[in-house]
Amino acid sequence: MGSSVRELAGATPATRDRYVDLLRVASLGAVVLGHWLMAAVTPDGVGNLLAVVPALQPLTWLLQVMPVFFFVGGFSHALSYRSLLRKRPERPEGAGGSEDSVYSAFLRARLQRLLRPTMVFVLVWGAAALLVQLLGGGGGLTGVTLRMVTQPLWFIGIYLAMVAFTPPLLKLHERYGWGAFAGLAGAAVAVDVLRFAAGVPYVEFLNFAFVWLAVHQLGFLRADGRIRRPALLAGAGLVTAGALVAFGPYPLSMVGMPGEKVSNMAPPTLALLCHGLWLVGAVELLRAPAARLLERPRVWRTVVAANGVAMTAFLWHLTAMFGVYGAMLALDVELPAPASAAWWAQVPLRIALAAALTAGLVAVFRTFERPAPTAPGAAGATGAGPLAALGATLCLLGVLGLSMVGFGGLLDGRTALLIAIPVSAPAAVAMTLGGWLLVERAGRGTGVRAGRPAR
Repeated sequence: MGSSVRELAGATPATRDRYVDLLRVASLGAVVLGHWLMAAVTPDGVGNLLAVVPALQPLTWLLQVMPVFFFVGGFSHALSYRSLLRKRPERPEGAGGSEDSVYSAFLRARLQRLLRPTMVFVLVWGAAALLVQLLGGGGGLTGVTLRMVTQPLWFIGIYLAMVAFTPPLLKLHERYGWGAFAGLAGAAVAVDVLRFAAGVPYVEFLNFAFVWLAVHQLGFLRADGRIRRPALLAGAGLVTAGALVAFGPYPLSMVGMPGEKVSNMAPPTLALLCHGLWLVGAVELLRAPAARLLERPRVWRTVVAANGVAMTAFLWHLTAMFGVYGAMLALDVELPAPASAAWWAQVPLRIALAAALTAGLVAVFRTFERPAPTAPGAAGATGAGPLAALGATLCLLGVLGLSMVGFGGLLDGRTALLIAIPVSAPAAVAMTLGGWLLVERAGRGTGVRAGRPAR
């Protein structure tokens, strides 16, 4: 792997925005570290450190960096889709819509990088969960692990939606610029007004789309060099988020807290959107010094290596964390009370062990993160775009459903509500796998070479 990383780093074109790659790695790394730190595991269950010590909740204004990842996704998706549009072959009149072929090729190229490692994770954990429950297990920490290990998949689901909506939203951006972002942000405002002022039920779930797609739209603006005053963006976002928390119905924490009536994350709120604005402005202010740092070969090689395994590490980091806690319980190592002096003293060891176990899992599963080569094909058939869109929708629903239901209670038919519809783990896995196969079928033979995905 070392030589390939060195070759990739050395072959980096001068036009590549290396800072985007750094932001991707740093944001996922911050999420992983945050999960390891926030988990308050005891022999009786799993809690949240931020609920145990509420004074730590302001740290989420620095450590809740998922908006940065989605912002970077918007930047990458804009470059990738435009690149495919430029490469599309000339088609004879009446041969079908070339944009359909571009769309299906775009979805296949982007989803491969997400869904190949995700499906391996899902199938491995599904088989393990079934075996454990057939043997009569599934209680205690094992049961908690089976329920919680899939929770980070919500991020994959939201990201799938961003990929699927990239072409129409990119057209809106090209026509209206900041107006397209303002439209999505305005819709998020309207949702919260209807939710908190008018008490309209279920409307809050629309902000899973409006809030995250608005952040994604900021990535389009960055791709076109239209974020020219990052200090103003950061300041406005920070002041507005602070005012919303101080005077509105929004909680202080930018991550969900157990038992709280309102969460800024699930579903997302206007306060979280403003938090995203402040983070985007802040990282843009750091762009110039970071770019100078990334010119150093050793630093850039590290970023390239991390990018090659980032999704695999993200998928398996909770597996590693619960593995460490399980080993400690099996060895009768005392688990101190969360936030006690002994607990804090044990933190470096627990994180080091979780990082080592994650590295081992990455070594086993990293090959699935490498996108499969795309063979050139004949002109794509009419209908490839709708078929790819259907596949992406099924993947989105399946992954989100699995993030909610987990693998606990497989044999008991356990379900969770997904948009008011009960979904079981087997149904969620079937939707994800079926959707992926549809995307693969639609993306083959489009005559569009996706090449190495732009990041």
